Amino acid sequence: MTKSRIAAVDVGNDSIKAILGEFDNELNIPNIVARDTEDRPVIGIEELDTKDPLDGIHIRVHSPALKDNNAIYRVGNLATKSDNATELDPGSSKSEEDQTLIMLFATLALDAVNEDNAKLFPKNKNVIDANYTLGTGLPLREVKEGKDAGYRSKLVGSVHQVEFLVTPKYQGLKVNIKFDEVKVYPEGFAAYINLVMDNSLKIINKDLIDRRILIQDIGGLSTDIAVIKNRNVDDDKAQGFNLGVSEALEQIREEIRSKHGVELDSRTDVVEIITRKNDRNHIMVKGSRTSVHDITDRILLELAKKQYRLLRNVWAKNSQTEICYFVGGGATVLKDYIKTLNNNLDGYNIEFFEDEKESIWMMTNAYYKLIMDYVKKSEKSSKAGSEPVKS
Repeated sequence: MTKSRIAAVDVGNDSIKAILGEFDNELNIPNIVARDTEDRPVIGIEELDTKDPLDGIHIRVHSPALKDNNAIYRVGNLATKSDNATELDPGSSKSEEDQTLIMLFATLALDAVNEDNAKLFPKNKNVIDANYTLGTGLPLREVKEGKDAGYRSKLVGSVHQVEFLVTPKYQGLKVNIKFDEVKVYPEGFAAYINLVMDNSLKIINKDLIDRRILIQDIGGLSTDIAVIKNRNVDDDKAQGFNLGVSEALEQIREEIRSKHGVELDSRTDVVEIITRKNDRNHIMVKGSRTSVHDITDRILLELAKKQYRLLRNVWAKNSQTEICYFVGGGATVLKDYIKTLNNNLDGYNIEFFEDEKESIWMMTNAYYKLIMDYVKKSEKSSKAGSEPVKS
């Protein structure tokens, strides 16, 4: 019998972040796909296997969960080099997009073929059978609309196959993915869990546990504001909004192209320009270091004002709130602008995570904690059920 491997996966708009096993594998792949043909041209095919598989993900995906089944894709870094690359559009539902599933399956398949996991999954010729217990999440708005049940049912009970085509090291391998269990959590609730509990779900932040707090999670396509009181998320007051950073990043990318003639491959490149430590908000134009501050400041300040308006409106309806935590990749991008607005306007008690990785990986860490807790409780209850009754 194939042992089930833990997978905590956050399919973010900017990238997919995954923790596999007992923190023994971490994957971070740009959330970009491009339709492709079976025989993609490769210069120096004999050197293919010396390259990093993450830079050459080229797969065929077969799954009854997909609207467009059996199609071939470039994924992640490789897709950014394609003219037909697609990123998730504002207004789309994560739970209903093929791209969400393609990224999820590709990530798990990359984990399954990793040579460090050779003993975990049975392999027959070039086919690997991999079972996973998955913890993942959806925006609050989609969970409130009941889309989590439909998303889960697409995954459980079917076999999803990823075939590696012209991919370094893994060419010709196929992975059959099955899910023993799938838990879909609302993203705001997950952020709260990560704030107050460690990996064993022991409370580490006693100061926060009984406070009334907001968690504003700014993603690529949406923003969730979780309202926490009495140690629980208030489902009625928690709100999800169709406002993320993707549209602003796309606008910045377009203005850089039209003003400076520089074509950036993806939104990920824009994020890197905005957030890097050195030469922030600068690009190279014909070999010269050039500032794009005028573009980024104008567009991001406008978005920060919209995010601040959301905070103000939710806080007004929850007047006894003590603090709001900003989390997610979008919060990292907008941090300086929101702080400036807050200092000049209402002066709310707000907090950001100075550790950018902690903020960006917060959802994945939370899903890991929650799915591990589920597995431990399941094992405990199955052991208790199998123990003989003492007379």
